[in-house]
Amino acid sequence: MKTLKSIILGLALIIVTNVVKADDVAKLTKDYAVATYIDALAHGKVEGLNDVFDSSAKFSMMRGNKVLSFSKKQMVDYLKTTENTEQECKVSSSTVENNGEVAIVKVDMQYNGFTRSNLVTVSNTGSGWKITAVHSVFK
Repeated sequence: MKTLKSIILGLALIIVTNVVKADDVAKLTKDYAVATYIDALAHGKVEGLNDVFDSSAKFSMMRGNKVLSFSKKQMVDYLKTTENTEQECKVSSSTVENNGEVAIVKVDMQYNGFTRSNLVTVSNTGSGWKITAVHSVFK
């Protein structure tokens, strides 16, 4: 009887763990990843940001003729310094390409006098949709 209780308890634990893990993966949709990125960049809401960036994500930014490159850690650390900072800009986004496994979403941030255009690459990884690259240009 004691063995049966242990087996049932073990199975229940496995089921609960898989349901929680499945819920986390289900939450990581393309739209959720892009919305989380926009919330962090434009509104200083960094909650969930680490989850939507792939561990190998690359970030680049054109500054004149120079390309600056950043890692996931550098970008997350920077965005945490801007937590709760509301940008004075209008944000718009549109899907440039989507083939079911990879999507490129253009996120424009219109400030007074210039626009920051971000090309966000979102990939359907084994653990949900995650941002794998962002290239930013100022015009």
